[in-house]
Amino acid sequence: MRLFPFYCLLLMLVFSSCNNDGGSDTIMDDDGESMEEAALGLVNAFPQLSFSQPLDLQSPDDGTNRIFVAEKGGRIRVFTNEPTVNEDTVFLDLSANLSTVSEQGLLGLAFHPNYQSNGFFYVYYTPTAGLSQVSRFTVSANAAIADAASELVLLEIPQPATNHNGGQIAFGPDGYLYIALGDGGGGGDPFENGQDRSTLLGSILRIDVDSQENGLNYSIPKDNPFIGEPNVREEIYAYGLRNPWRISFDTQTGELWTGDVGQNAIEEIDVVVSGGNYGWPIFEGTRCFSGDCNDTGLIDPIFEYAQDNGDRSITGGFVYRGTTVPSLQGKYIYGDFVSGRIWALELDGTLNELVEASRLNIASFGTDTSQELYVCAFDGSIYKFQEN
Repeated sequence: MRLFPFYCLLLMLVFSSCNNDGGSDTIMDDDGESMEEAALGLVNAFPQLSFSQPLDLQSPDDGTNRIFVAEKGGRIRVFTNEPTVNEDTVFLDLSANLSTVSEQGLLGLAFHPNYQSNGFFYVYYTPTAGLSQVSRFTVSANAAIADAASELVLLEIPQPATNHNGGQIAFGPDGYLYIALGDGGGGGDPFENGQDRSTLLGSILRIDVDSQENGLNYSIPKDNPFIGEPNVREEIYAYGLRNPWRISFDTQTGELWTGDVGQNAIEEIDVVVSGGNYGWPIFEGTRCFSGDCNDTGLIDPIFEYAQDNGDRSITGGFVYRGTTVPSLQGKYIYGDFVSGRIWALELDGTLNELVEASRLNIASFGTDTSQELYVCAFDGSIYKFQEN
């Protein structure tokens, strides 16, 4: 059975083979030849602040130039987007109502596209070990503090195990909320959820949070791909995923990207389309994993990499549309939680370039309102790229 990201973290704290010093080095490719990194480096974006296992970073387009960081333990912290910032405010604290076992905790944060006018934001968290929950909250009269009593539960998802929770939530260019869910945990999809569309697990969901119907606190978009199919959850937008760890939309093309964590051999990157079946657990990446391995109707990853050279758990990122690092423009930037390496992938999947061998436990990426990219690391810091 493969090791899961947070278990890997514990092992790396015991064994000194991984030095989380944030430094860069030269690594070796599969042929043993030296492979020099690009002329980029990571710097601490907010050196006077420290975080506890940051798992999401968001910046609402509300004219305030603020950063919100969600920590695994349940706190959302807010501060001004300035490198010299030395204080922050706890925007919302869910720690008293949270399971943080294994890969659980506060895993996702998204602001409504009209946050400036309606004050709505959404969180994905695990109130108990057997449950994932998507809830809406509202900001209070104080823009730096949420109204903790305003919670509206949108969706509850039973979890048969404490890993593979997925957890990223994001609004698409269509205004709908997308929710990434893992297969329910264990190794090798023992609960058989990956290809089972009667369950929400192993899927990316798409819901309309601006209307309610059928007794739900949301509605299902009429153009979702499986509307009207018997014994199928109509919230499902795409399926056949093992543990989609971080999803994001390209702000220029509208494409939905995800990194799907592999089992024993392959980490994969997918461009997610409506109705897409990404093959798990029939395939792990493009490698046959179980069953008859009939690939009819399955969508291959746009890119995959083997779990060798210390790479063991993909952290999906963003297509970079900022301006401060021209060499990354228009490339998909992603990392590996275990090795700490960060790559830039051409959008057609043809060229994958190592840009940083950080040795950090890279848990997530995020962007601000200028589309500049940040790296959330479990050493307690938030990083950004700069030209060397």
